[in-house]
Amino acid sequence: MIDLRSDTVTRPTEAMRAAMANAEVGDDVFGDDPSINLLQDTVAERLGKEAALFVSSGTQSNLVALLAHCQRGDEYIAGDMAHAYRWEGGGGAVFGGIQPQPVPMHADGLPDPDTIDSSVKPDDHHFARTKLLCLENTKDGHVQSVDRMREATLVGRKHNLSIHLDGARMWNGVVNLGISAQEFTSEFDTVSMCLSKGLGAPVGSVLSGPADIIHEAHKWRKMSGGAMRQAGVLAAAGLHALDNHVDRLADDHANAARLAEGLGNIDGITVVDQATNMVFIEVDGDEPALQDQLLERGIRTVITPTPRRSLARLVCHLDVSTDDVETAINAFAELAAG
Repeated sequence: MIDLRSDTVTRPTEAMRAAMANAEVGDDVFGDDPSINLLQDTVAERLGKEAALFVSSGTQSNLVALLAHCQRGDEYIAGDMAHAYRWEGGGGAVFGGIQPQPVPMHADGLPDPDTIDSSVKPDDHHFARTKLLCLENTKDGHVQSVDRMREATLVGRKHNLSIHLDGARMWNGVVNLGISAQEFTSEFDTVSMCLSKGLGAPVGSVLSGPADIIHEAHKWRKMSGGAMRQAGVLAAAGLHALDNHVDRLADDHANAARLAEGLGNIDGITVVDQATNMVFIEVDGDEPALQDQLLERGIRTVITPTPRRSLARLVCHLDVSTDDVETAINAFAELAAG
């Protein structure tokens, strides 16, 4: 089965499974799981941060970051299509009484710096206190350069805001730009990065930042049910991914470019966008059966029909080979030909 739904669908490689099976473990609640500690230290070092915290998911990582940075009645600014604002169940508001202030995003995912500037509330008891700016990179596969991110972070610093990066797919950005992770994240106080997307680990994210913020986030992880015991088996997967699956992200980017090229040559399919490991397409007409027809050919997708066209995001990852891409292109072509 060729699964193009997301880069979250990968399965652990045999080498990763071996690392998990051989992981040295302890009790992380007591702080003595050596594999967890090594993962946290490794991420902190590579990102140039003081400390790091292993958490269950990207959503939990962003949540505990919000809760650590902000108090009840505070406000965070994020793009209006940012994951931390739109797709995380309003956790900051529900659990922390933190008000979100969405602002328009540019095509590359950067919140508009001028709107950030005008959205910061004055020091007045009528308003929530603007405390935090959240950026996301990559966004829908698009990479913002360090200079591009700085357009927004400089506005945040002008207003003495803390700055958080939702870097769920930051490693795709690092590889695309050809820079170090430390350079990529240098503008940010805290950074959330996922192990279970492009890196191919089965579960987990890591939040890194100043020691005091990570200490506070640790408390919120406990309160939100995120304390784990012998979780070193999961940390071992993350360590293996960091050591073996970062550079190979370039293969996913090349496969996505080839997929976009091939699909773009098929009548009835319009490639709307392609960036890093993602391809966005439109299919002419209302094609509610297309997803099932592809599944019959061994290809999993999520295709959303609308009155005039069908839309899909296709994602290349660790479990999608160059041959798989060609198979997918041929399947789309056969179906388009009727």
